[in-house]
Amino acid sequence: MSKRDEFVLFINRLKAVSSTITNEQRKGLLRQATQEYEISSADAVEIMIESGLMVGEIENYFAVFGLTSDELHEWQENVVTAHIDAKHKELYSTSLRAGGLPRPDGKTQEQWRTLLNQARDVLIDPQKRREHAVKIQNGESDILSEFSKSDNYELVEDDEIAITELSHQNIPNDIVVPDEMVYIPAGQFQMGSNDIESNDDEKPVHTAIINAFLMDKYPVTNSDFKEFLIADAERIKPEWLSSEINITYHDGGYLNHWDGNMYPHGKHDHPVTGVSWFAAMAYAQWVGKRLPTEAEWEKAARGQLLGKKYPWGDSINVDDANYFYNISDTISVGQYPANGFGLYDMCGHIWEWCLDAYDTDFYNRPTSQNPFSGTNSLKWVVDNFKRVKTSRVLRGGPWGVDSQVARVSQRFAGSPTDTLPTFGFRCVMDVTT
Repeated sequence: MSKRDEFVLFINRLKAVSSTITNEQRKGLLRQATQEYEISSADAVEIMIESGLMVGEIENYFAVFGLTSDELHEWQENVVTAHIDAKHKELYSTSLRAGGLPRPDGKTQEQWRTLLNQARDVLIDPQKRREHAVKIQNGESDILSEFSKSDNYELVEDDEIAITELSHQNIPNDIVVPDEMVYIPAGQFQMGSNDIESNDDEKPVHTAIINAFLMDKYPVTNSDFKEFLIADAERIKPEWLSSEINITYHDGGYLNHWDGNMYPHGKHDHPVTGVSWFAAMAYAQWVGKRLPTEAEWEKAARGQLLGKKYPWGDSINVDDANYFYNISDTISVGQYPANGFGLYDMCGHIWEWCLDAYDTDFYNRPTSQNPFSGTNSLKWVVDNFKRVKTSRVLRGGPWGVDSQVARVSQRFAGSPTDTLPTFGFRCVMDVTT
């Protein structure tokens, strides 16, 4: 992956937590592009413009709501507040109903709703409204032109502080994100694919709205799973040791590449494989988490990119992921660049178990809010997973598949007892915001 692509992925990770930045943060990111990523100033400016984090002119928040500064100046404050709230609600609801339809201004519906929120927050505050009116009237220094003409691209301590502050924005204060997890914000995305390579069960593309959640940065590793087995061995009736597991919960190949309860030498940080859906569910329950739904997995894997084949874009090579037998085995997790959310190994490496039942026609009758496939509820499946009989979804595409199967929208089905050497998993946690 090129330095330029690495910087684009970094910008996408920042967008996942904040779609707005200050001028100081913009300057810091531009300098970081030239210093750490060795990108030309022109390329840095281009990337920032395309990212939506930076524009070359001031966004007129009055025009967003079809108003002028003079109109609002003539109204009583309570009238202004009521009008802004009503207009925001009207436009926001219209955007939600539009689903994934493109807008004539080139923005996605999600970008438009972000802009609506920004406009409301500024215009509803009298002081911010006055300051915004002054900026609109007088104009503001074009930070893009200023940077392009500058000779000073040196990254300074203030820049690094500003960028660090940016990376932690918009995560609610009452949510603690563990070191090995990332925060996936609530919102919608376009699920599925109409690409020429896509299969019938990936169609049609539809809007899915997902609650916020936390996801493991990496697949669960061999050493992680061993800790679970050690804990299980201490129980009066251990269930998940390879020597004790009931045949109801596997197909005979459970951890058969391990030596008893010890993973292969030198593979402590490889993703655990050869585990059934039942065993993955048991592990997730033990650590206080659960498996992701199929929709959660795909939203997280896309990393804020819209309509791309892979978590990083539309092309793939051996520098992007472990696929097509370029290594012919698992490797240590996190060896390839993270996606826009900071998640590793989402495509290539292993298949990852999801919570849902696999249904070929699920996308033909889409549910927009937190879709979940199966005759039982998500809570029932989590609480009664040992009673599950139907096939489950796997996502990601392992080390032995070609580029078509390693796509982010690719769906695969497995019996919950399957223990293929390419089947693994990662976990998620619910959050309340």
